[in-house]
Amino acid sequence: MPEDILTKVRVRFAPSPTGYPHLGNIRTALFNWLFARHYGGSFILRIEDTDVARRVEGAVETILESLRWLRLDWDEGPYFQSQRLEIYREIADQLLKQEYAYLCYCSPQRLESMRREQMKQKQPPKYDRYCRELTQKQKIELEATGIIPVVRFKTPLEGQTTFYDLIRGEVTFDNSVLDDFVLLKSDGYPTYHLANITDDHLMAISHILRADEWLSSTPRHVLLYQALGWNPPQFAHLPMILGPDRAKLSKRHGATALLDYRERGYLPEAMINFLSLLGWSLDDRTELLSREEIIKHFSLERISKTAAIFNKEKLDWMSGVYLRRLATEEFTKQALPFLDRDLPASVKRPLDLDYVGQIMPLIQERARTFADVSELNQFFFIDELEYNANLLLNAGLGAEVAIKALQTVLPRLALIKTWGAMVLETLVRPMAEELGLETGKFFGLLRVAITGRTAAPPLFQTMAVLGKRRCSRRLRAALDKLFSIVGQ
Repeated sequence: MPEDILTKVRVRFAPSPTGYPHLGNIRTALFNWLFARHYGGSFILRIEDTDVARRVEGAVETILESLRWLRLDWDEGPYFQSQRLEIYREIADQLLKQEYAYLCYCSPQRLESMRREQMKQKQPPKYDRYCRELTQKQKIELEATGIIPVVRFKTPLEGQTTFYDLIRGEVTFDNSVLDDFVLLKSDGYPTYHLANITDDHLMAISHILRADEWLSSTPRHVLLYQALGWNPPQFAHLPMILGPDRAKLSKRHGATALLDYRERGYLPEAMINFLSLLGWSLDDRTELLSREEIIKHFSLERISKTAAIFNKEKLDWMSGVYLRRLATEEFTKQALPFLDRDLPASVKRPLDLDYVGQIMPLIQERARTFADVSELNQFFFIDELEYNANLLLNAGLGAEVAIKALQTVLPRLALIKTWGAMVLETLVRPMAEELGLETGKFFGLLRVAITGRTAAPPLFQTMAVLGKRRCSRRLRAALDKLFSIVGQ
């Protein structure tokens, strides 16, 4: 990128509050923010809220909260297009006076009938320019009916419109495939096309980084810039995000509104790292990058032309890495709200912080998100376990052998005066040889008896935290379960 524009970088994130921001929206915001921060430019937030009919209650607040959660701070805004309607009206009037636009009186019924006929003829649906060359007399007659017209752009009927995309290179559209698009609706609100280019010009936006789906709108915008005598910003259309099956990203791929990931316990830094690699890369191998490293190396040259693939397994792996990097005290602090939310209602609140502090070091290595924590350590908090008979016999010991093993362990544990992991291991480990059992199978039986699971944190550390009384009670309950199996 030429050095003379590095100090002039001004980019914007311009979401519409017609829904809650999802991964694609936020990836666009992130790339704009990274671009601005890399070049020391400005990141502007603009809410494009002119589609009144589709506006969703609470969407604006969710957009702002999503950016705050990821710490994508904005330098200006938020600006709201609904507060700038007079500006768009003036621009539309200017285009009408210069005959780059015209009034269209077609009713919604006529437009719908026209579209149906075009579809029947297997033609691409677009406006047939019925009102483009109306006489003054026809206009007067139509206005007398009380119809409030829209303003349409007078797209050139011939030639081509070419622009340069910083990712895709030169792009050309035949003007014949473009329609006479609406600039100003009958309710006085602008369409995306008019409001977008007006604000980008007046806010001195230098670069537009937006989703690939807007590529087909760009020739319309270029024509508008030309008609108004404005220099357009530089364009960069970001690759789509697809699911693993290369279909359009959807909820079935695990992609939902961004703040859902916060509710599921993902760290914002993990999300930043993951989203930055959806279409951009430092090289062909580096996957873990800090926010500062991404800012330092971010450039449009490293953005791919091909679609990015959303991989939830990779996100979960990356999230687990970031959780393990936290100091145990910080991990515990951030895990507490999820424990309070997700542990069964039967668990006494408030939670014992000292007890939680003993558990967390055992859990941290295995958690992928904070939402995993409750499931991973629920057995630490509940009083009674529901034993699965198949799990108790999963080690292949047989019910009678398992009964003998537990009957041997229980009285030995009762003799322990100082309950701790090292003492437990010193006492219990030799019992495997004494009983003629493989250590792995013996420990597997004890693990299920103590936790109700085949996979759990290290056995003796877990027993140390649970305490002598609870461990003994559970071993007796497991023994009763095995006796019931034998008696069947």
